[in-house]
Amino acid sequence: MKVVLLAGGLGTRLAEETDILPKPMVEIGEHPILWHIMKHYAAAGMSEFVVALGYRGDVIKRFFLDRATLEGDVTISVADGQVVPHGEREPWTVHLIETGRDTNTGGRVKRLGPWVGDEPFMLTYGDGVSNVDLNALLAFHRSHGRLATITAVRPPSRFGSISFQGDGSVEFSEKPQMGEGWINGGFMVLEPRVLDYIAGDSTSLEAIAIEQLAAEGQLMAYAHDDFWQCVDTLRDLRYLRGLWDAGNPPWVTWT
Repeated sequence: MKVVLLAGGLGTRLAEETDILPKPMVEIGEHPILWHIMKHYAAAGMSEFVVALGYRGDVIKRFFLDRATLEGDVTISVADGQVVPHGEREPWTVHLIETGRDTNTGGRVKRLGPWVGDEPFMLTYGDGVSNVDLNALLAFHRSHGRLATITAVRPPSRFGSISFQGDGSVEFSEKPQMGEGWINGGFMVLEPRVLDYIAGDSTSLEAIAIEQLAAEGQLMAYAHDDFWQCVDTLRDLRYLRGLWDAGNPPWVTWT
């Protein structure tokens, strides 16, 4: 099953990091966010990716070209410039597709139609990590027969929470998952007919296509109440970097 990754946004609220880099290439632990997401899918057995490029797509292309040819040991034939890499590489197939700098999310998916073909596909954004069980999500999608499944998540609180104990002592959680309210956390499964709900480049996947699918009873939600975090702000990025640096980050499902 192909995995579509939306990686073309500007990331304006991360201006300190994204003046040069597209947001999916901002690093957590010396690896781009995009790499973390792909590792999560690969751990579930999905290794063919279609990446929708926009802002600074050249940076994403260069990352994968360099990773394929320069990471680890290499042998170079100086005479003809041939490069032979040695050692293990991720067994991924990555299609890097230019979908326009200003194209909306739905328009990007529409442009990928020839690449996803006539089979269902996974889709998520290039700026959020989670430990959602992808195979359980896929099984849920296949069980209900509708055109689209989104993953519903409880967003982390912007503020720390305090739990009072009987003796007046407290427990403090810096950024707990909320106990109420659900939002679309990405990590979707879509049937190819969803592309019929997207008129063109200016169509929003969320505000138009998904809302129309819901109105027609063609949208289902898979509830995930464990870890999920998007990177909208520098605060979010620092939080994830702190979890990575502390060891055993909760979104890592691979070994």
